[in-house]
Amino acid sequence: MLQVKNDTGDFQVEVLALSEMRGPAAVAQTLYRETEASRESRLRLAEERKSMPHFETLRKANHRSAIAVKSTGSGAESDRIGEAA
Repeated sequence: MLQVKNDTGDFQVEVLALSEMRGPAAVAQTLYRETEASRESRLRLAEERKSMPHFETLRKANHRSAIAVKSTGSGAESDRIGEAA
């Protein structure tokens, strides 16, 4: 069993075989299998992230103000968050 951590989260894979040399991704994917528990957890966390509001900062080209945009599933709301000096 191998525990993998990266920017997208943690997951566990079972190593099925090893290769003597580096090969294409399609071949590499046959050498391991993600555990069912890991897959379910990863998908659940991805759904939770999708349901969370997203905040982005936009800059208007003509003046120096920052606008925060809250993205929701049904459109976007915006609020001025500050004026640049």
